[in-house]
Amino acid sequence: MTFTPALPLTGYAGWTFLKRTAVVQKAVLNAQPEIKRDEAYFREKIGKIDTAAELVADRRLLKVALGAFGLENDINSKAFIQKVLEGGSLNSDGLASKLADKQYLKLSAAFGFGDFSTPRNKLSDFPEKIISAYKTRSFEVAVGEQNDDLRLAMNAEREVAELAAKSSSSNDARWYSVLGSTPLRRVFEKALGLPTSFATLDIDKQLAVMKDKAKSQLGSDQLADFTDAASMEKLLRRFLIRSEAEAYRNQFGSSAAVSLMSNAVAFSRAR
Repeated sequence: MTFTPALPLTGYAGWTFLKRTAVVQKAVLNAQPEIKRDEAYFREKIGKIDTAAELVADRRLLKVALGAFGLENDINSKAFIQKVLEGGSLNSDGLASKLADKQYLKLSAAFGFGDFSTPRNKLSDFPEKIISAYKTRSFEVAVGEQNDDLRLAMNAEREVAELAAKSSSSNDARWYSVLGSTPLRRVFEKALGLPTSFATLDIDKQLAVMKDKAKSQLGSDQLADFTDAASMEKLLRRFLIRSEAEAYRNQFGSSAAVSLMSNAVAFSRAR
């Protein structure tokens, strides 16, 4: 793919630029011949697939299916993905239910090969949902190739909002989902200033510490509150400022990092 997003800035300043230009930049990506070909092929073929084995056998379809869930790196793990799909999402003994990364569970649930006699890819609105997610993730991948922190921020903005909106889940269940997602963990751990040793704690202790830090630093330990744009922005601002400061500290020393953080905070208040 020849698309390269315009990212002239890093850190929080880079995030604000990306937010201002995302609509235009996504339109440029979606007009790329490769994306258009992927979209047309998926729309034409996916409804004719009857089994998980047929899906993984078609690399072009599998590329879109996995890309829609951020699992594009598993494109060559056909046997594994087939087992994830065939195990379904409704059975606690299924492989997808046992994996820590819940994107596999979402993938399995979306297709329904292991859950229903007629899989969900037969539904008329199925192609558009998957293609939309594929385009969204493709843009995030393109951004991540230049700046992984910005990709993590984009992923967190989407994933945390989805978790926050899940009325059927308890607050603790939402937080366990955060702890079980490597990209989300990275954002929250960095934003809250948690040390690398945090991951070695018992999982229930991790939950307690993260909720306590979120309440004191972000103003709430309720993930449902992150449906509020201001709360989400506070989380991402802290993550990006801390992440960039750490990069500066590693390269130039602690005094440069302190100066960077001071300037970044001043910039965010001036907006």
